[in-house]
Amino acid sequence: MKSNLDEMLISSIRNIPDYPKPGVMFRDITTLLGDARAFRRAIDELVHPYAGTKVEKIAGIEARGFILGGAIAHQLSAGFVPIRKKGKLPHDTVRIAYSLEYGLDEMEMHKDAVVPGEKVILVDDLIATGGTAEAAAKLLRQMGADIVAACFVIDLPDLGGRKKLEALDVPVRTLIAFEGH
Repeated sequence: MKSNLDEMLISSIRNIPDYPKPGVMFRDITTLLGDARAFRRAIDELVHPYAGTKVEKIAGIEARGFILGGAIAHQLSAGFVPIRKKGKLPHDTVRIAYSLEYGLDEMEMHKDAVVPGEKVILVDDLIATGGTAEAAAKLLRQMGADIVAACFVIDLPDLGGRKKLEALDVPVRTLIAFEGH
């Protein structure tokens, strides 16, 4: 049986079949972001376990992780660290390569964005195969961050991303799950 929270969040997410390719069901959170009540509830639920704890930074993965991460950082009175695609940050950066379905990509953050030992929460909208989140966690650790958790609105458990992060000893918090792809 689904909770009121599950029902609210699931009903606020648009499902787009066959995007970006045939056979994929794209979970679009822009409708959740546009629903003030659902957006507020999602942020409150992501923040709740960490309220009153010492979290210095929220690291958001481009692009929806910026929206969620900024709101979470505000609620926790933490700084915000953007993790971006290669070439998008204007100052000295550190970079990590990661595998995509067809090839490699790179992401980066500013070298001075995290001080070693700072407690950081990693944020994005969805965890699927986990490649991007795994690379972001490795990049944060490379800079000395103490990753408190990785938080996502949506988990696609059949794709195994959560397990990749847990194998790195990164606790994972998700609000809802969709079976399948």
